[in-house]
Amino acid sequence: MRSGQRLWLYAFGKAAHPMAAAAVTTLQRARHAIVGGVIVGCEDEPSPAAMITSLRGDHPLPGRRSFNAAQKIAETASGMRSDDLAIVLLSGGATSLIAAPLRGMAESDLGALFELLLGSGLDIRAVNAVRKRFTQWGAGRLALALAPARVFAFVMSDVPGDDPADIGSGPVTADATTVREVLDILQRSPLLPRIAPALRDYLTAVSRGVIPETPKRTHPAFAHVSMRVIGTNRLALDAICAHAAGVQLAAECAAGPLEGEAARCGTRIAETLLLRAQQGGTGCVVWGGETTVELAAAPPSVSTRGSASLTVLSSSATPADGGRCQELALSAARVLASAGEPGRRITLLAAGTDGRDGLTDAAGAFADSLVWDAIRTAGRDPELALRRHESHAALDAARALLPRRSTGTNVMDVVIGVVE
Repeated sequence: MRSGQRLWLYAFGKAAHPMAAAAVTTLQRARHAIVGGVIVGCEDEPSPAAMITSLRGDHPLPGRRSFNAAQKIAETASGMRSDDLAIVLLSGGATSLIAAPLRGMAESDLGALFELLLGSGLDIRAVNAVRKRFTQWGAGRLALALAPARVFAFVMSDVPGDDPADIGSGPVTADATTVREVLDILQRSPLLPRIAPALRDYLTAVSRGVIPETPKRTHPAFAHVSMRVIGTNRLALDAICAHAAGVQLAAECAAGPLEGEAARCGTRIAETLLLRAQQGGTGCVVWGGETTVELAAAPPSVSTRGSASLTVLSSSATPADGGRCQELALSAARVLASAGEPGRRITLLAAGTDGRDGLTDAAGAFADSLVWDAIRTAGRDPELALRRHESHAALDAARALLPRRSTGTNVMDVVIGVVE
């Protein structure tokens, strides 16, 4: 960084504000001149510097605040000079927080696509491969807007594999996926017939070469981008194990990422902990990753989230009825309830590192051998709740929820199992 070089700061995602605050403190201490920038997070928070605009976006579904944030990013990027330097701080949630449709697409169609994908059961890599196709800043398009300025990107990963192209839909990373791969994802789901006709027409036009593909790594804009992943789920798991060791609790990280359908993962984790208990083992086992919940399709309905009215493809359950961590915990509780003495030695927590689980007021949930029957005692049917993906109310009735809170980070989910 040259002395006197103009510097711009962009921070998007659930960890945008703490990341931006730390960056501003460091840069000002080194007497670097910040001339502008944009921060977009999940909440209304003050900017750490007068010359940086702080905005709130919408998450997990884009709305008017997200569209306004996307416009502000465009306005700010247009004021940069070729010899300027941009620092881009990315964390999970950025896709929705700064989402706006490509030119000629309807905001309502983009919102409906996001809601459809939210309940599709697809993993985050497939979801973002689709979403980035239609968003103003996804698939490396922000890098093109900032070019030829030098860009340094620092990323907190909320995806398995920690590929920057998947984090926040890769605003400054070239898109390695092809339109054929995106069409394959939508056809296998099968979601293609359910997305808006205008979006299908766009994909068809790209596949025929009428509209250009997303920016690829050969584009000259990416020669000006340097990328570093600074936070991952593995770091969170290592910190959990280190804390457990500090309180004299033997801990280990499970092999492989936590992924797949949430209820099946809950069953599998409970069975793993039970085997440990049955063999006389004790201690702590931690898992990390991101599961999925697939909601059954129902007829289209009208949603009025935020100020944007949009037609959505709804489901028999809604995202507000639970979250993937809550569903995992409820499934684990079913296994532990019928496991006898070994089950009584096990306690489990499944939670999002961002302090949020879906659209609910919970960060996650606890499970032990008593939770399943506690739900019954409260007058609810836990089996029905699990089948309908209505874990939130069931676990709330058993007082097994971990309340939502702001953590200032987002590195996927963690599951902590303790065998006494």
